[in-house]
Amino acid sequence: MSSEEENSEIVARRKDLQLGRRFFHMAGGLGVVLIYGLFFTHTQIVQFLGVTACVLYIFDRSRVVYPEIARKFEKMTRFFLRAEERLQESTMIPYIMAILLTVISFPKPMGIRYGRRHLVPDKTLEGSLAFLITTFLCSVGVLFYMTHAEPWRIVISSFILSVLGTCFEMLPLKLDDNLTIPLFIGFTGWALCYLMGISNL
Repeated sequence: MSSEEENSEIVARRKDLQLGRRFFHMAGGLGVVLIYGLFFTHTQIVQFLGVTACVLYIFDRSRVVYPEIARKFEKMTRFFLRAEERLQESTMIPYIMAILLTVISFPKPMGIRYGRRHLVPDKTLEGSLAFLITTFLCSVGVLFYMTHAEPWRIVISSFILSVLGTCFEMLPLKLDDNLTIPLFIGFTGWALCYLMGISNL
């Protein structure tokens, strides 16, 4: 297969719906938020994510170094890996590292199918709206649960955070967005809480 054919295959795979992959990312993020908010202290969640990151890294490197073993699990991993990730590090590594760094760095309260209209290359209007709405709802939920702030402060902060986060998500950065977006959201949310006078319980 020529390099052009390989690239075209990769592009096609990147535009697939990839429900398994999306569900995995969503479940992982929501799972961390729930166990952190309801059960774990800051130290406990850092330890838990640290161990998880180590295990995932060892698994991922083993998958790349021993492709003959990885092929035995392709029926399962094809739901979580893009075509271009089969022979290189997957995005789950920067994703879990971003969550770990976000938890370490910020206080506890911070926590394709229909995409046809492009705002910028590789970013669709539908995807950006979904990102904005999801960020807004998650921020409102976390701040209502984790703080004593007035509702208007929470709503305004969450709206500003979702707009800034959506704008950042559309930037054509070469860094993996699984790493940059959680850190940006964490830092921006922390700054907004400080400016809006929102403190944790």
